[in-house]
Amino acid sequence: MFYQWYPFGPVHGLKHWYHLTSENLVDWKSHGAALAPDIYEDRHGVYSGSGLAVEEKLYLFYTGNTKLDNGERVPFQCSCTMRTDGTFEEKQVLMEGAPDGYTSHFRDPKVWQAENGMYYAVIGGQRVDLTGAILLYVSADLETWECKGEIQTSLPSFGYMWECPDYFEIQGNGILMFSPQGIEAEGNSFQNIYQSGYIMGEPLNLVSGRLEHGAFREWDHGFDFYAPQTSESPDGRRILIGWMGLPDQSYPTDRFGWAHCLTLPREIVFENGELRQQPVKELKNKRNKAEHQTWNNADELMNGQAYELDIRFESLPEAPFSLHVREGRQERTTLHYDPRIRKLVLDRSDSGEPLNEEYGTTRAALLSHPLSTLRIFVDVSSIEIFANDGERVFTSRIFPNENSKGIRMQADARGLVFHAEKWEYK
Repeated sequence: MFYQWYPFGPVHGLKHWYHLTSENLVDWKSHGAALAPDIYEDRHGVYSGSGLAVEEKLYLFYTGNTKLDNGERVPFQCSCTMRTDGTFEEKQVLMEGAPDGYTSHFRDPKVWQAENGMYYAVIGGQRVDLTGAILLYVSADLETWECKGEIQTSLPSFGYMWECPDYFEIQGNGILMFSPQGIEAEGNSFQNIYQSGYIMGEPLNLVSGRLEHGAFREWDHGFDFYAPQTSESPDGRRILIGWMGLPDQSYPTDRFGWAHCLTLPREIVFENGELRQQPVKELKNKRNKAEHQTWNNADELMNGQAYELDIRFESLPEAPFSLHVREGRQERTTLHYDPRIRKLVLDRSDSGEPLNEEYGTTRAALLSHPLSTLRIFVDVSSIEIFANDGERVFTSRIFPNENSKGIRMQADARGLVFHAEKWEYK
């Protein structure tokens, strides 16, 4: 796994790629910086991209960021090959600038190999009329690339920039994911400064570039989720990892010299016409001895600071109820559920140190079915909530006092019966 990293501070600076490896998607080993801005074409940052394993080499593709003396940005699409011993070959420059009709906001190549043996790439862009788009490229050798034009969608004017694109297919469905910037809030949707989601439909036509699809759907309904990317595991699972943070936002950890983190790895599955996100099965290997509780209505549940909590509902009341985690005297992170309209709300107004409150302190989503399960991962400064086996997901940073450890269910009406299991994580 690679992620963007600036070694000199928690600010937007000369981006590097940091390198981690894992044999189980749970325990990770650090290998330090992999790519640094050390050539003319990436001298102002090694920006986002992707990797593709071909035989005994890992091909890395990224956008090299450069800025001229007059302030103009020039993007370069570059590649660098890693050998099995962890060493790198010399970087190659694949493309200079953006195609005609597009601004210099042209970045984040995602590369894959199609069944026809050819290699394809999607790159995020911005048209000169300041609307977002994704361009499709094809190559026979991963070095010479031909532009096939824009991916044709039903979203001709959907934000001013589409970042971090990705394309994959699952059970006959084509999924194009990207992070659009400049989307206005609408009901419960698009509440963050920038969004990330996908469109799904027929497989992408690699000749015409046409994608017949449905509505744009957000991957995550929490406060801090952006720029996700996927890869295929050796056993064929589609694994998604997102950035638990957002651009152009500040976080309480900034003053301590570090910023942001990554989400847990999630398997993307297709069920009943919808995509679901489920924590990878390997995470169960982190579990130790479980605490078990069965409760009727409201009561104190358990306590903890870093744990996995699994709740199975046997019956629901008619009135709304709430789950509080990381609760202290004046702090709590609250998940409200209204059974009458199947609405789930994450409230961090009292979670601890405030952050980015100009974008609100609650996030909400409607469930397709009554709430049946909650699988929640709580850490020192984060929470990831998977409702109804991943039908809806909420990812957020929280910064409570270390003594705020309570877990409590609150219901004002009878009829709430559930079973809870908790595993402490070290």
